[in-house]
Amino acid sequence: MACKLRVEYAGACYHVINRGNYRSDIFAARGAESFQRCLVEAAERFGWRLHAFVIMRNHFHLALETPEPNLSEGMKWLQCTWAIRFNRFRGEVGHPFQGRYKGIHVERGTSLARVANYIHLNPICAGLVPVERVADYRWSSLPWFLGADRPSLLEGSVLLRESGEWSDTPAGWREYLRYLRLLASEDPKTRDLVLAELSRGWAIGSAEFRARLKDELETQAGTSGRFELYGADREAHLQARAELWEERIQTVATACGVDLRRLPALKSAPEKLRVAAMMKRITSVSNRWLAERLQMGRSTSVAPLVHRFNQSGEADTRAFKEMLSRFSV
Repeated sequence: MACKLRVEYAGACYHVINRGNYRSDIFAARGAESFQRCLVEAAERFGWRLHAFVIMRNHFHLALETPEPNLSEGMKWLQCTWAIRFNRFRGEVGHPFQGRYKGIHVERGTSLARVANYIHLNPICAGLVPVERVADYRWSSLPWFLGADRPSLLEGSVLLRESGEWSDTPAGWREYLRYLRLLASEDPKTRDLVLAELSRGWAIGSAEFRARLKDELETQAGTSGRFELYGADREAHLQARAELWEERIQTVATACGVDLRRLPALKSAPEKLRVAAMMKRITSVSNRWLAERLQMGRSTSVAPLVHRFNQSGEADTRAFKEMLSRFSV
């Protein structure tokens, strides 16, 4: 059974998303107001720093930083507490959310600022307010950043610095508003594609940042590479697994003396079969991924080819077993 993992550490940043069950408008009829109140309580209770948030009709986005490794604990409290109040107010039972929240890792700096910008643009993209009135949307961190009574849990320095090197002053926030309006005026299709990318996957940031997280996930999962990410969607699972598989196949190919850049054309070439058989032994790699990565034809051809390799006795040779032992626990 796959291990369920989430990398939590002091100072980690996340893009957190969840939707109403059946995409229903759970934040209508005072729902947004009560959720915002619960969010503030959660941030205060767990010491979170909110870089941005927005509460839409049927979903929410949070860009938050956890000075302590407590995202799971805090989100459990936030969603359970609000659900109890939601059900009590409406006289209903059951789960208002569609399932586990998505918690996408975000690298502090430019990536975090991009996510925060996306969050603040949500009401415009949804057609809830015009561009010139983006600061008037009540259920967002933006009017709080611009107001005089900003809660201490809101953190605007990263957002301002990475967006335009502005200071946390009224003048700096006026420049930030102009910047948001400029982003909102870009081609809608291009803008929507860019913004959608910030709600997918499992990590947003540089290659080095993603590599560090993958190393931590692999350490937690063990050598099998079988894991699941808490709060991530199917696409994020596949992306994270594919990245681990790519890292592992590079190591396996080197051990087998195979150059992945110069694979033979024959789909049943011995070089391909050695790598495929090793990967099937030490990871949960899918046949589809192997077929594409090793150019072995259709995904349905991988299993019989590997089976034939194993039955031929090649997998029982001393050389193969020695290589396999390098990747064993």
